[in-house]
Amino acid sequence: MTVTKTPLTLREEVHQLAENAFHLNLISGYGDGEYSDEYQIVYQGKPRHLPLEKARSFLSKLIQKSR
Repeated sequence: MTVTKTPLTLREEVHQLAENAFHLNLISGYGDGEYSDEYQIVYQGKPRHLPLEKARSFLSKLIQKSR
């Protein structure tokens, strides 16, 4: 049986990644985007509105690079 991620669990995962990136000083802000399928990340002083999948990928790569 294949388990698919629901938008809520994906949003929670993105939120956790954003919290980690924020505490590592990699981003300066984060939060829900204007639309339900977006997340806002403030990176290098500029707010970016990304689809949840792209936000997860962006944050994961950013955290990996910092290690």
